[in-house]
Amino acid sequence: MIYLDNSATTRQYDEVTDVMIQAMKEDYGNPSSLYQMGVDAEKAVKAARRQVLEAAGFTAGAGASGAGNWDVVFTSGGTEADNMAIFGAAKALRRLGNRIVTTAVEHPAVLECCKSLEADGFEVIRIGVDHNCLPLIDQLRAAVNDRTILVSMMHVNNEVGTVMPVGLIKEIMEQNGAPGLFHCDAVQSFGKMPLPTDADLIAVSGHKIHGPKGSGALLISKGKAVSGKGSGAAVKASNIPAFIVGGGQESGRRSGTENVPAIIGLGCAAQIAAADGKVGGSTNVDSAGYLAMADIAEMRQKLLDGLCSKIDNIEINSPLEAGTVPGQCCPSVLNINFKGTRGEVILHTLEQEGICVSTGSACSSNKKGQSHVLEAMGRSSKDIEGAIRFSLGRLNSPEEVDTVVEAVARAVGRFRRLGSFR
Repeated sequence: MIYLDNSATTRQYDEVTDVMIQAMKEDYGNPSSLYQMGVDAEKAVKAARRQVLEAAGFTAGAGASGAGNWDVVFTSGGTEADNMAIFGAAKALRRLGNRIVTTAVEHPAVLECCKSLEADGFEVIRIGVDHNCLPLIDQLRAAVNDRTILVSMMHVNNEVGTVMPVGLIKEIMEQNGAPGLFHCDAVQSFGKMPLPTDADLIAVSGHKIHGPKGSGALLISKGKAVSGKGSGAAVKASNIPAFIVGGGQESGRRSGTENVPAIIGLGCAAQIAAADGKVGGSTNVDSAGYLAMADIAEMRQKLLDGLCSKIDNIEINSPLEAGTVPGQCCPSVLNINFKGTRGEVILHTLEQEGICVSTGSACSSNKKGQSHVLEAMGRSSKDIEGAIRFSLGRLNSPEEVDTVVEAVARAVGRFRRLGSFR
């Protein structure tokens, strides 16, 4: 099987599975227990926190990115981390305003939270995007004001891979006197590129980086408070209330006995990701022998060149250039519209050849309707219907790309020939 749906989920590393089995079979102590097995479990959870921060690009040094300036709250995944951040910020800061600013292309984990808050009386502004999925900055600047208590923007779009201009958010908030917090959904960028150091709340997930499903974390900045103009108040991300109450685990922010095997597995996957060189860097294979992002970027270009050479009448929905700069594309993602086809039919045709791809976000694929991301980017209904997302991972190979190019060319050609007889 050739698996090219790594933005939906990834196969666990064997190392991750091994450490989780060890934790379940032998090191199964409760981290809150006082005897040695519990103390050992607590130490393992603390080690995983450090591994997550290292994979995020937050070193142990001083400054805004220093590991000591962040809390890591383990969750059941990216969705819970997003919910914790958004509902927590809204509850903590409602006295300072009721405006929430986000984009029209966020993950459902963010959009549904905003919809729920809107029903509770909050004002939600959804910023539009251009044809490359970049937010319209003029709209963003106009939307952020001194009543804005939260701005939520993803780091990498999960459907087309666009790297979003997250580095501008705090600057715009400070310029416009917004007293709120910046939440960044970094589920698709975590372990692949350094995360924004000036964000207040960052959501990450384990199963996107070859870790276990049901694992994630919310990174909470302990940095300086920012005062909103005219508010007379200062807010910090660490002020958000507990999301789940009970026994006070996770420093009181998320009660319930920690899922130690999943947390250890997330830490292991994060450690492997942290060993990777940066995109375009000299390190091409990490210490575990898996592909690095530089290799994945090369495979993405190989896939793009191959499909463009074999198939005509296509449209690239992703930014052409891979990288970590806003406006570039996360090296693992490539979204293409094969005009005159139906993506779902192409997907199942490829599946018969043992190739897994996607027509969009797996988290909303069971819902009727077209991609809200491609729609916001101005794509027509017909074009959206023919879109396929290829997402590469550290376990793929260049040889697989060659096979996929040939298979896609056959599938598209067959569909178009059959369509001409209708």
